[in-house]
Amino acid sequence: MQIAAAAGMSHWSTGNAGNAIKSDRSGPRRRRLMMLMWIMVSSSLCLMVDGQMKIPPETVQEWAVSFGKQMAEMSGRYSGAKLLQKKYKDIESVVKMEEVDGEELARDFAEEMERMLGRKMKSVKSLAEAAEDADLGHEYNETLEFDYFNSLLINTVDDDGNPIPLGGEFALEENEHFNKLPVNTQQSNIQVPTNVYNRDPDILNGVYMSEALNDIFMDNFKKDPTLTWQYFGSATGFFRLYPGIKWMPDENGVVTFDCRNRNWYIQAATSPKDVIIVVDVSGSMKGLRLTIAKHTINTILDTLGENDFVNIIAYSDYVRYVEPCFKGILVQADLDNREHFKLLVEGLHVKGEGKVKNAMKESFKILNEAAALEQGSLCNQAIMLITDGAMEDFQDVFEESNWPERRVRVFTYLIGREMTFAENVKWIACNNKGYYTHVSTLADVQENVMEYLHVLSRPMVINHDHDIIWTEAYMDSVLPNKDEMFNTQAQSLLMMTSVAMPVFSKKEETLSHGILLGVAGTDVALRELMRLAPRYKLGIQGYAFLITNNGYILAHPDLRPLYKEGKKLKPKPNYNSVDLAEVEWEDTEEKLRTAMVKGETGTLSLDVRTSVDKGRRVMFLKNDYFYTIIKETPFSLGIVLSRGYGEYIFTGNVSVEEGLHDLMTPDLVIANEWTYCETDIDPAHRKLTQLQAVIKYLTGKEPDLECDRQLLQQTLFDAVVTAPMEAYWTALMLNTSGMDEGIETAFLGTRSGLLRYLRYTGTEKRIGKSFLTATDKENMFTLDHFPVWYRRAAEYPAGQFLYYMPRQDTKAGRIVIATTAVTVTVGKKTAIAGAIGIQMTLEAMESKFWSTTAQPNTTDCSTVEGICPLRCDRFDIECYVIDNNGFVLISKQRNVVGRFFGQIDGSVMTTLIRMGMFKRVSLFDYQAMCKMNSHSVSGARPLFSPFYGLASTFKWFLSHFLLFLLKFNICSIWHADHFADAKPSYSLSSAHKKKGDILQPCDTEYPSFVYEPSVKETNSIIKCGRCQKMFVVQQIPDSNLLMLVVQADCDCSRQYPAITLEPKEVKYNASVKCERMRSQKIRRRPESCHAYHAHENAADCGGACFISLSASLLIICLCFAALAS
Repeated sequence: MQIAAAAGMSHWSTGNAGNAIKSDRSGPRRRRLMMLMWIMVSSSLCLMVDGQMKIPPETVQEWAVSFGKQMAEMSGRYSGAKLLQKKYKDIESVVKMEEVDGEELARDFAEEMERMLGRKMKSVKSLAEAAEDADLGHEYNETLEFDYFNSLLINTVDDDGNPIPLGGEFALEENEHFNKLPVNTQQSNIQVPTNVYNRDPDILNGVYMSEALNDIFMDNFKKDPTLTWQYFGSATGFFRLYPGIKWMPDENGVVTFDCRNRNWYIQAATSPKDVIIVVDVSGSMKGLRLTIAKHTINTILDTLGENDFVNIIAYSDYVRYVEPCFKGILVQADLDNREHFKLLVEGLHVKGEGKVKNAMKESFKILNEAAALEQGSLCNQAIMLITDGAMEDFQDVFEESNWPERRVRVFTYLIGREMTFAENVKWIACNNKGYYTHVSTLADVQENVMEYLHVLSRPMVINHDHDIIWTEAYMDSVLPNKDEMFNTQAQSLLMMTSVAMPVFSKKEETLSHGILLGVAGTDVALRELMRLAPRYKLGIQGYAFLITNNGYILAHPDLRPLYKEGKKLKPKPNYNSVDLAEVEWEDTEEKLRTAMVKGETGTLSLDVRTSVDKGRRVMFLKNDYFYTIIKETPFSLGIVLSRGYGEYIFTGNVSVEEGLHDLMTPDLVIANEWTYCETDIDPAHRKLTQLQAVIKYLTGKEPDLECDRQLLQQTLFDAVVTAPMEAYWTALMLNTSGMDEGIETAFLGTRSGLLRYLRYTGTEKRIGKSFLTATDKENMFTLDHFPVWYRRAAEYPAGQFLYYMPRQDTKAGRIVIATTAVTVTVGKKTAIAGAIGIQMTLEAMESKFWSTTAQPNTTDCSTVEGICPLRCDRFDIECYVIDNNGFVLISKQRNVVGRFFGQIDGSVMTTLIRMGMFKRVSLFDYQAMCKMNSHSVSGARPLFSPFYGLASTFKWFLSHFLLFLLKFNICSIWHADHFADAKPSYSLSSAHKKKGDILQPCDTEYPSFVYEPSVKETNSIIKCGRCQKMFVVQQIPDSNLLMLVVQADCDCSRQYPAITLEPKEVKYNASVKCERMRSQKIRRRPESCHAYHAHENAADCGGACFISLSASLLIICLCFAALAS
């Protein structure tokens, strides 16, 4: 009792002692002061064990039990969880419980996808046939005059208000099916890039011929209303797009889009290829020649895809690989490697004398070894020689390595205006089934590089092999409002794949020339494809995904193709070359990847670590993977079912009338991103929400709607079972006198995507204003996932509430979610029927906590060892409520709420981890973006002197000024109606961007922490130099929460640094990095290859029917080379 009294007086005695000193320092008052000080010291001694504060664990336990009961009672009351569980318990005798058959699901989903993609292929075939027939009946007219709708110029008038040439009135109307863009579904129109003259005779004849496609476009769309963009990309450069749109130039007034650069065009026009780019970096290539050469290399790289292989060799006096790590091999030309090569090419410098012979030998060696080892594409092989002249005797190289079969084609690019060695450079190409081009300016590069595609396409064209190709995933950059979509819509809306087919000339007189007219194609939104794998069949943690023949992700809920730079969302540099092993990273042996890439059908089980709530919280799942191939495509489908979450599905049965009655209530919505009824077939249905479509179908107003009967039946059943909750919540809301402050929303969701909610608080007073609104994607049913509160509720037993604080802050304050699962059990089989919970303000939770954690002065402390009465509002005590992942929900310091506890007190968190109460779990992100380290970029020469600085500035200005001038196309300047200001393809400002500000793809490791529930309570003393810190931690019953009481007057931050959740970049040393870059993952090659045809006219090699090697020029070259050596 003496200890308790002294402790209770401690605050009072300090304050009053101070006043006593001020009022009177003499006599009895001084003695009284001394007595008070003695009491304080003695009480402190009594409360210390070797100088240590004593926090009674039993007191903390009482608090935890009391607080847990209050929270469970409040959560249960305002959610109505027991009532809902009872309603589902009552129907257990009439429901049918089935085990989900993953193999059957994968097969059914794949067949649905095959049918959908088959319709797209049929549409493209009809376009290709119509284009070839139109060309067969068209006679080329050099003087043809023909006005067409140019998509850049439509609906544009001159200063007098008259339509400009190739413009005119073109009706446009917003269309739901085309992302609400203004389109013309009655007509296509034409896009021409800025560097192509829009009245060129080749353009006019091609546009006139392709007018026949308008009827085919509309007929295809009528037969298959799910079609999106249909198009024909011409080899001459124009692009016919249906439906017609208004094309918007970039901020500089330039239209850079060229259909011939698009992956669908290049893949359809050629078979897979191995390419060695050989570039001359001798002294004669300095200045603009090197700039043009670099641009030529980059343009060639842009024509390669993931089915191609590449390497780059630079030569002068000696041969060197641009990437030494790739010495002697071919690497896959995926986006990662292409961008890597581009960075290295920018660093090329010129020096020495050009000796091409050794470079050609090395190139043939790489290609021959690849073919012998069955590596690379095993199809076309080509060498791209970029030089300003060839002076050596190189004929013996071709005799030894390529003749007489001429299996490797050689394409030559003569750089600069000098024509001295043109004859030799032509000879190389024409005697190796290649093509020669002369590139004198930057403006020449694009058109000249494209010539090699036409040569490689000859065997396929002559043979009339119409191979259907499918592209990897890509961003739909054709759309005029792309930037707006990045910032306002879901990422997956932008992801597409294209199906395309080459279009050939059927004219007999040109058959041996193998003339490619262009490529016809259509886009498939991957979002629409994934709708064919309904989420309700896969369960809470289940999902479906698609990969390509190269193992790259086509669609996956964990694919993150965009990143944020400032306030803008941008595509990641490697967004479409993310490997399955980088997303399903627990598949360490890559068994799943290997089987799927090979096109096998089967199943695999994996223990996985996954995360929710944007990576902050870890979950441990046992996943069963089921996979199969999608026939007639290079794609494979995988589906995932998580044990305990998606093993069973139950079905109930109610009448349509009964279900409709309960479905048509104001507090109910269904998942609008799911497909209950197909609203995209009939244009009249496209503005309907899914709920509106369901009601129209069930009431007989729209009987022709195609609906998912199984999903509708389950939705109606759930509507009936959950209907009593509306009355329950309403009764609570009307009883205003009995309502607790801060309870804002009650909600529930079911596996059928049904969501009910009731707002206990009006909008003006509600803090969680965005919760359960259309913008709150994390907490709504979407195509990619169930709501966070639904997924998290399934972690704990039904009836036990889980509490967490969403990441987002609100201006008014913080909110807390309480959620629990609801189950149905039939026999020994249990399925999760749904989740139910409440959203409350943080203050609602805090008020319960602070009232619980304050012992009154009248507390009986006779049996308590330690501070008594104990209060959390003491200055030397810190009290926290943290969740099972270590995030703070309650603290006196409001600025730490929502943060990870290890960041606030590293000493206590470190001790909890050591004691086994929390476990650290490592997670990996192979799609991360990291700031570029300064040491990772080759530094420039230091500016030692003012003269060097001035010289460098002048050199930079001059080179960029010349680049700017060269980017103009002469034809465009001559024809003023097609002129627009141009700009270099790379931004000058980016050159001055700090390296530390540039983000690049990287791998990161980041920690997550999870509570080990077997440890219910613990306490410990932490030694921190001159002081010791005591803490007590206690599990809060029937929740995922912990109560933590910590001594606050001992600072341990110097001995125990904060524990952060910040991701750390995974660094690879040079050898490991090289090994990773060189490694060739298993891939499935495309089935068709067209590399040779006996009737090919190889003499058509760049404007020369037959070119012989100039003997005189050769002698001069040899003499010069001898003198130089």
